[in-house]
Amino acid sequence: MTAFSPPPHPASDGLESPFAAAEDLRSRETLRMVRAALDDRRAMLAFQPVVQARMTNRTAFYEGFIRVLDEQGRILPARDFMHAVETTETGRRIDCLALELGLAALSDEPGLRLSVNMSARSIGYPSWLATLERGLRGDPTIAERLILEITESSAMLMPDLVTVFMAEMQGRGICFALDDFGAGFTAFRHLKEFYFDIIKIDGAFIRGVSDQPDNQVLAQALVSIARHFDMFTVAEAVENAEDARYLVDIGVDCLQGYYYGVPTTDAPWKTSRLAKMA
Repeated sequence: MTAFSPPPHPASDGLESPFAAAEDLRSRETLRMVRAALDDRRAMLAFQPVVQARMTNRTAFYEGFIRVLDEQGRILPARDFMHAVETTETGRRIDCLALELGLAALSDEPGLRLSVNMSARSIGYPSWLATLERGLRGDPTIAERLILEITESSAMLMPDLVTVFMAEMQGRGICFALDDFGAGFTAFRHLKEFYFDIIKIDGAFIRGVSDQPDNQVLAQALVSIARHFDMFTVAEAVENAEDARYLVDIGVDCLQGYYYGVPTTDAPWKTSRLAKMA
């Protein structure tokens, strides 16, 4: 009797599934559109307020998020390409353009404090460094109003380079924020060496914190760590009043999230000024 041999599994027959092929095509097309947008400088910043915890009507600073536009002026969702470009030159070009736009906003508005996201990989990218130097030379007040945000995972890739760069730029007045703090626990052993000015607690620990005991323990621990190292704390992804009250009670310094404002490409400091004049 001949033993029955099952047919080969579709995933092992050497042929790509139609779904996988379609996803790959969509990904390559998105990356092509991103590169074309960078060539044509089709991008802008969206600004989200970071408010003082005990005086939420006062904005401590704004975070600027890069928005890349297609040929019709529509925003290309960052989630569709950011991960793919993080380690490539396209990622460095995005960092350059985000920094350039942020520096222009700071130059245009003397009272503005603004944070701009960057990858630690951009520290060694000549065009990014040249963009930063041009901005600092153009306006001596910019350094003390600029905050550079580095994600925890990015900082961990090259801690020695990051610490040297931070020390040099902090000497010139620039502040540094550690973004998504707590998302990667490898940061704890390096934290005392980094000397970040601001710690931004990852939203995974903040959403629903007012009624989630596990997140409460973790949030309190992260705030305690930041306080120990004399670092300013920002809670990300604050989405309701209950969470906000709890965060204020445990000593968070600033709050950021949809409860206080969504990212908008209309400069909020200008629109609020116009509203007061009306």
